[in-house]
Amino acid sequence: MPGPDILEPPGKDATAAFREDFGQRFIVTVDTEEEFDWDAPLDRTKHSVVTVPALRKFQQFCEGFGVVPTYLIDYPVACSKFAAEAIGQAVTQGRAEVGVQLHPWVSPPFEEDVTEFNSYAGNLPFDLERAKFRTLHERIEKAFGVAPLIYRAGRYGLGSRTAEILQEFGVAIDTSVRARFDYSGAGGPNYRDHPLSPYWVDKQHTLLELPLTTVYWGPLRQVGNIIYPHLWRAPSVRGVLARTGLLERIPLTPEGITAEEALRGVDVAIDEGLPVLVFSFHSPSLAPGHTPYVRNDDDLDALYDWWRTLFAHLEQRGVKPTSVAEIMSSVKLA
Repeated sequence: MPGPDILEPPGKDATAAFREDFGQRFIVTVDTEEEFDWDAPLDRTKHSVVTVPALRKFQQFCEGFGVVPTYLIDYPVACSKFAAEAIGQAVTQGRAEVGVQLHPWVSPPFEEDVTEFNSYAGNLPFDLERAKFRTLHERIEKAFGVAPLIYRAGRYGLGSRTAEILQEFGVAIDTSVRARFDYSGAGGPNYRDHPLSPYWVDKQHTLLELPLTTVYWGPLRQVGNIIYPHLWRAPSVRGVLARTGLLERIPLTPEGITAEEALRGVDVAIDEGLPVLVFSFHSPSLAPGHTPYVRNDDDLDALYDWWRTLFAHLEQRGVKPTSVAEIMSSVKLA
């Protein structure tokens, strides 16, 4: 019997409920991946993993704030001895968690052509998507000694049957849905109508969706999901709306989002009662020169300052850090 279609927006009765003492929390997720040229076509061989040791510094930084980061690991990183050296002990001791991030173009078995369409794992034939996931899942479990319980599709590329694969391998949480974003123009999913609050993918409550947090800010934010999709052909208009404070789309990430913008986004999410705020960024940004967001040492210092500012504000607003383990122990199953 076919499983749930994870691409379909859920019904209202699918919204997940948490214990009253859970309150509002936040989680830091790291797309822990290889370095590659963001401006070049995808390639199976032209990548490196030289930034993996930088995870150690970020891990120590998070521990200073009582934050348990979730590292969503792809195949090249899982194969690097430096990954376990950098964060393995933290994972074993519960100071960090690991999950699966599938970049199909660098994850065996290699049976498909490397194309933009195929870079969304959910576009692959089901058996191939499953085989790639299984290989990566097993590699992560071998490297860290724990079975990963959370998944993010690389490029947010869920497929209609991805939920079946996750359920088969005992994954409890998917966090691939990037609400308020539409990737269908490049062959990917459209998450424009998906909610921000966590929800159950299936009626049996075995797979929880934890969408990445993106909010609209400004006087027009209540109609943001109507206006924003029409602005992709007119980025200058989008810029004018943001600069004038009328409408701004704010994902909770230090990549391309200033601390001031992120603070506004956090306040909107808190005021709307969002139970879990999901932050994300790419691990190659933890060293200069590997992403468009961190080109030099000053950019790297600014990234860490961004996190300091956000962590302090979240504490002031009474929003505590959480983890995959705590989310699963706090969500109501019925």
